[in-house]
Amino acid sequence: QVQLVESGGGLVQAGGSLRLSCEASGSIFSDNTMGWHRQGPGLARELVARITSGGVTNYADSVKGRFTISRDGAKNTVFLQMNTLKPEDTAVYYCSIAQPSGISWGQGTQVTVSS
Repeated sequence: QVQLVESGGGLVQAGGSLRLSCEASGSIFSDNTMGWHRQGPGLARELVARITSGGVTNYADSVKGRFTISRDGAKNTVFLQMNTLKPEDTAVYYCSIAQPSGISWGQGTQVTVSS
């Protein structure tokens, strides 16, 4: 089993910044992809960014140039630095890890951006 614990959400004004963290523990394979998804009010869950164990990254077009994903492989921790936040970034942000055994999700952390 895999456990994911997220932290760093909160309330911020438009234009501000937040940094999310997620630590994975349990049965972690060396070959994995960690990522962040989000689900806004009344919307489907969408990919925000992901990073492979080799450091390859992907971003949603809506966050390119504003968000940066990174990871600490030794600690199985992934970070999401979010800058120039917009009200439309308001959502519950979920951490994920995809590996040969399947996909696991965190419990989610709320990010609210006020205008």
